[in-house]
Amino acid sequence: MLKWLKSIFKVPQPAGPSQELKSFTVSDPTITKETIWVEGDVWRVNTDSDQTVRLFAIPDPDVEQCTLTYRAQMKTEAVNGRTYLEMWCRFPGGGEFFSKGFNNALKGTNDWTSCEIPFYLKKGQKPDLLKLNLVVEGKGSVLLRNVRVLYTPIQ
Repeated sequence: MLKWLKSIFKVPQPAGPSQELKSFTVSDPTITKETIWVEGDVWRVNTDSDQTVRLFAIPDPDVEQCTLTYRAQMKTEAVNGRTYLEMWCRFPGGGEFFSKGFNNALKGTNDWTSCEIPFYLKKGQKPDLLKLNLVVEGKGSVLLRNVRVLYTPIQ
């Protein structure tokens, strides 16, 4: 029984090197427009209440049996709650599922910090849409740069 439980929660092992699926620069338009601005080579998000900022979508990523990693660098200024990355995967006929970066959520004021969240896809699990968000609980400012999604095949 214990072996079976361990096998369910086991992190898949890589079967090859990570590859970049998609990267974003400030020349790429964000989905949310109201609370996000470009400053030089970074995005700045200013909020005065809880907000999910929809950054980007990747339609038809053509991936399966892999680990998707949503990665970005974040800098915070006076965030009075938590802020973290959030990725949604939509599956045809199967709904939407998410991964949230609670483990590396930031609060307060922080210098540039690398944050990432994984999403594990088994063989046959092929999302038709990836949604990349930033969640800010409370008010403050978050700066983002080097936003990208990596693909790592798994065994």
